[in-house]
Amino acid sequence: MPLNDSAVRQAKPTDKARKLADERGLYLLIQLTGGKLWRFDYRFGGKRKTLALGRYPDVSLAEARKARDRARELIAAGDDPGLVRRQLKTASAESGASAFELVGREWHKRKSTQWTESTRVKTLAVLEKDLFPWLGTRPLSEIGAAELLQTLRRIEARGAVDSAHRAKQIAGQVFRYGIATGLADRNPAADLQGALTPVSKKHFPAITELREVGPLLKAIDGYKGSLIVRSALSLAPLLFVRPGELRHAEWAEIDLEQGEWRIPASKMKKRRDFIVPLARQAVAILRDLQPLTGHGRYVFQGVRDHNRPMSENTVNNALRRMGYDTRTEITGHGFRAMARTILHETLNVDVAVIEHQLAHQVPDVLGSAYNRTKFLPQRKTMMQRWADYLDQLRKGADVVQLDQVRAG
Repeated sequence: MPLNDSAVRQAKPTDKARKLADERGLYLLIQLTGGKLWRFDYRFGGKRKTLALGRYPDVSLAEARKARDRARELIAAGDDPGLVRRQLKTASAESGASAFELVGREWHKRKSTQWTESTRVKTLAVLEKDLFPWLGTRPLSEIGAAELLQTLRRIEARGAVDSAHRAKQIAGQVFRYGIATGLADRNPAADLQGALTPVSKKHFPAITELREVGPLLKAIDGYKGSLIVRSALSLAPLLFVRPGELRHAEWAEIDLEQGEWRIPASKMKKRRDFIVPLARQAVAILRDLQPLTGHGRYVFQGVRDHNRPMSENTVNNALRRMGYDTRTEITGHGFRAMARTILHETLNVDVAVIEHQLAHQVPDVLGSAYNRTKFLPQRKTMMQRWADYLDQLRKGADVVQLDQVRAG
């Protein structure tokens, strides 16, 4: 039976050292002196090994589980967590007192294989710009909450509240990796709950009024820029995927005959394979673009480098050129809110179907958070209905009743 916080807190020493088992190799070793040590037993290369994960209460049950899970990730990747720890300690000793930067770069190197290129670059930028200059030469084990908060306050001072919270999150992950590899005993970021200026939740500007959608679609049709950008603009409301997912679309992922775009997990925010059904209108746009970019990798290839996708600002820049204010009216991301609002409120589509198509996590009665094929027939019908409805709005219909929309 897994441990809980109460059992760990109340555990008392006996006349000999004893173990309280948690799950998947994690246990609490209670010493004769009353000390409580987290340990993780694992097998590597056919041998049984043990990894120390810190002392309770410096390392909580939740933190110990995370450290265990990170060690298991190393094992799954073919690395011995004990060896990785020794290597880091050796490297730390050889490089002087640069432990935070050393561990931060090692953490980034290992984790970035699971990220999109955009996430990899942005995370490294936070480390190099906001954390390493002040913490990089400090031993990980000597950095306390006050020192970390002072570093984060510098980011807040320039008005970048969102960035300060992001830096706190990243620093916390570096410390947790340090705990897993034996270079830290605790995570000071966990002590800063509520210490930073709260982030005011922002919603991406979106057009959700029916009377405004038609003119927007007509403006997109009349866009005078390149075919690549016009195609991206035209597909944005039809597919309502995240802007990064759209611009990184590859021809190898798209089956025009089947009418499906299968996005690999590595490109998705939730790291799960995803299927985007393509309505007839979307297929037509892609077929029109294929002679231009179909010989390359990316559907929306960059202007200067055809081996890279178009820049992340392209769609928003195009919207601004069309006269739309991306701060208050519409952004590339805003097409998602447009679709969700109108599909539910006007076309009466089941919210669960919409949320699955938005690639949001929607736990079902069995606790399953996501299934790439769940509601796929309904989603295909919905995407065609949505494309047909947009066509009618484009033609100037003020309000279109559900029974007027073809199911396809």
